[in-house]
Amino acid sequence: MQTQIASWARDTDYGREADAILRRCVHCGFCTATCPTYQVLGDELDSPRGRIYLIKQILEGAEPTRSTQAHLDRCLTCRNCETTCPSGVEYGHLIDIGRGLVESRVSRPWGQRLKRALLRKGLTSRWFAPAMRLGRALRPLLPAAVRAKVPEPRPTGRLPDGRAHARQVIMLSGCVQPSMMPTIDAATIRVLDALGIGTTVVAGSGCCGAINLHLDDVPASLAQMRANVDAWWPLVESGKVEAIVMNASGCGAMVKEYAYHLRGEAGYADRAARIVSMVRDVSEIVAPHAGQLRERLPAPVRAAFHPPCTLQHWQGLRPLADTLLADLGFELQPFADRHLCCGSAGAYSVMNPDMAGTLRDRKLAAIAPTAPDVILSANIGCITHLQGGTSTPVRHWIEALDERLHPHGR
Repeated sequence: MQTQIASWARDTDYGREADAILRRCVHCGFCTATCPTYQVLGDELDSPRGRIYLIKQILEGAEPTRSTQAHLDRCLTCRNCETTCPSGVEYGHLIDIGRGLVESRVSRPWGQRLKRALLRKGLTSRWFAPAMRLGRALRPLLPAAVRAKVPEPRPTGRLPDGRAHARQVIMLSGCVQPSMMPTIDAATIRVLDALGIGTTVVAGSGCCGAINLHLDDVPASLAQMRANVDAWWPLVESGKVEAIVMNASGCGAMVKEYAYHLRGEAGYADRAARIVSMVRDVSEIVAPHAGQLRERLPAPVRAAFHPPCTLQHWQGLRPLADTLLADLGFELQPFADRHLCCGSAGAYSVMNPDMAGTLRDRKLAAIAPTAPDVILSANIGCITHLQGGTSTPVRHWIEALDERLHPHGR
């Protein structure tokens, strides 16, 4: 794609990066075949190719409008297009650049500004945990849309003390998962303990930064990234841990990009690169031990596995996860369009509920004929979103594995 970047952007870091990305696009349109929003709306401007054109126009001097902003907002950032693209277009980085430019030039309606601010502040606040407890107490009285975002509580069970294990890993403390679905962390700790691996949540670490980044508060996101690097660094530098384990694929995808986001920051660039080299999705830790665990497991379970976009498109781990679950005795049922987003996409399902609901309903309709006993996934957002549309249990695969390892209580 030929470009004529405007003078105000030509010599900036983001301008040079965007120009290089744009020049790799060859207009082939393969991306439209795997774009969820284009599949639903059929509008070229709601496809990756259309959004690339919009961003190109802005960088060449065109003034963005509310319509431009709406088309960019509707992108799920699933990166399915990157998996499909034969030219290696880094669409995810380009859409972030485009959104940033539009955000600085187009004023949002006050209702949108308020909702986005509440999400940014509320989901990462210390008040989120008490708010979730209150929501659970009032759950029967909540509107259906809100009730779907408040999972019913399940017992977390006892946690082992893994400090004596020779192998040690760091676990991300996260923001919403410890309060919203603490059973995922508990199951992770028990499964890793069964493999002789101890886990540590480091004081001072917290949200990975994804929520703020995708809601256009880049400074707050970068501050969260730096805080995590600072918190983890002493254990990383000392060699006391072998990995930083992620059991939410959205967080894992974000942390694996710390080196990119902090690449220009003295004091953080090198440390972020070292951090990234140690980040592992929990499936990457468990996979080498699947045979060891399989010997301890009861009868196989009929399951459908929805691989989150952040697992399959951002991290490229769908083949590993599929193989791991099969090796662990989950009878995975095939269904159509496994590559497509379920509509959760972090805060997207709150900001774009109609599109998110349509994509969720399509996903569940594809799964329904397989009649699984459980729907498995690997990210709390997907799990909560899918559970809001089905009576079939939706679980993180690590929870389902933990339940099979400890069938008589935990």
